[in-house]
Amino acid sequence: MKLKMLCLTLGLVLTIPSFAAANGKVPDTKGEQREDSPCDCQEGKEHHHHMMHRDWHAHMAEKEQKLLTWVDKYTPDKKSEWTKVLAEKKTLRNEWLSPENAEKRERWKKEKMAKMEELKKQFDEGKLTKEEFIKKAHGEKHLGHWKTFHELRLAVEKKDDKKAAVLLNQLLDQAKQHNLKIKEMLKRE
Repeated sequence: MKLKMLCLTLGLVLTIPSFAAANGKVPDTKGEQREDSPCDCQEGKEHHHHMMHRDWHAHMAEKEQKLLTWVDKYTPDKKSEWTKVLAEKKTLRNEWLSPENAEKRERWKKEKMAKMEELKKQFDEGKLTKEEFIKKAHGEKHLGHWKTFHELRLAVEKKDDKKAAVLLNQLLDQAKQHNLKIKEMLKRE
């Protein structure tokens, strides 16, 4: 029995590195995956996986350009409004990330973490269901703009002009709301 367990353990110890090497990724000490070679995956450029390999700013600029191309095609009457909202978004993001606002960002982060800890405590005590926990934890953002952008991309691929126009208008409203939220965060003392 001991010999069988020893053989099984030895077999696992010898095969796990082979599986890791075949994967092309090495586990990081923080539990994340890091590449030990350039990405050769065949997934589309917009896929989340590529975010590990690409410059975030370049990706966002590419996404913004694609968005403006769709605006030109499906809602050209909103082009000036879109450019204004996107420029304001960049300005607000730069202001939020500036060294002058480091203290506000740190305070916001601490408040957010405290809220998450309180929600986790309530969940662990059985006062919240999993669905309630998720809704309260992510209730502010709902990641609606990502979902809307994805739906927009699908509508464009299907050449559904009406749906694309509706989704672009919805995305514009979400971008305006996001800008308002950042302005409020910047005004806080």
